[in-house]
Amino acid sequence: MSETTPSAQHFLDLIKKSRRGKFKIYIGMSAGVGKTYRMLQEAHTLMRNGIDVKIGYVETHNRKETHDLLDGLPVIPRRKLFYKGKELDELDVQAVIGLRPEIVIVDELAHTNIEGSKNHKRWQDVLEILEAGINVISAVNIQHIESLNEEIKQITGVEVRERIPDNVLAMADEVVNIDLTADELITRLKEGKIYQPEKIQTALNNFFQSDNILQLRELALKEVASQVERKVDSQVPKMIAQRREKFLACVSSNEVTAKHVIRKTARLASYYNSKWFLLYVETPKESKDRIALDKQRHLINNFKLATEMGAEIIRVQNRNISEAIIQVAEQKEITTICIGKPHITLIRVILVTNLFNNLLKKLSSSNTDLVILS
Repeated sequence: MSETTPSAQHFLDLIKKSRRGKFKIYIGMSAGVGKTYRMLQEAHTLMRNGIDVKIGYVETHNRKETHDLLDGLPVIPRRKLFYKGKELDELDVQAVIGLRPEIVIVDELAHTNIEGSKNHKRWQDVLEILEAGINVISAVNIQHIESLNEEIKQITGVEVRERIPDNVLAMADEVVNIDLTADELITRLKEGKIYQPEKIQTALNNFFQSDNILQLRELALKEVASQVERKVDSQVPKMIAQRREKFLACVSSNEVTAKHVIRKTARLASYYNSKWFLLYVETPKESKDRIALDKQRHLINNFKLATEMGAEIIRVQNRNISEAIIQVAEQKEITTICIGKPHITLIRVILVTNLFNNLLKKLSSSNTDLVILS
């Protein structure tokens, strides 16, 4: 069997991309800004223009204004599942693909599917539908973006469990921000347009505080702005060639600090629309036959997280971490190396080696930046 040449593979990739459905995402700073409402409005407009649009899955949360918009729209029946003695329903991916509408509306992109479903997450369902050549309109809140997880927790005090990888957002052909002021959102909440009356005061005391909303609004606006910038970079010809950024995240076997470095590097790579790598240097004391089981498990989980966020994993064996970083940076033509703060084990190891000065000199002479993440 002959191997596919790089040029042939590139052409195949172009064909595959052209056959894939178009992907539009509505993004908002929180629940209640009107993402689902806007999707259903768009569905009605599309129908009036003769487009075959169907509702794959919409969650109205019993909001009357939103629920009323379902009238007159063709809805694909949901797939029924029994879980822990209860009948639940999910998006029926195969029914969508079988009916092949021009456009399908699929809400709650970050949703976790019921155990026993083919795909673990709804965004995986959406990718399957897109690969079948069907256009998808979906929605997600800013707090569900993977690389923003820690920042969201700092703002709201809540760790969001349901998340989507950043590269899913990057796949979108169009990202639209549904924006409201903090006062408008709080007014909608008080009027009972977001939650049931018994939940309003709790929401006002916790998540829906003005400061929280302002910070989340800023994140949503920045995210959409970076998506637009990425689209300009990829589609608008540049008269002057710019340096192509490549990021290298260097992590240790420490689970918490590694996740922090991974998410921050992913954000940087996403902002610059660039490739990034995750490097773990396996020293003799952390060889496969000596490393503790919990650290091995942390590494596997962090590799999985980084892969989902678009990284290429590099795992090398070397007793000298600085030397290994220099070698990988040169091989991969890295422009920016990201490491954690000095209290992190990895950088402590680097600092005690004689090669740390050499690392700085090498990076300086190769025009490579070193970023110590806060």
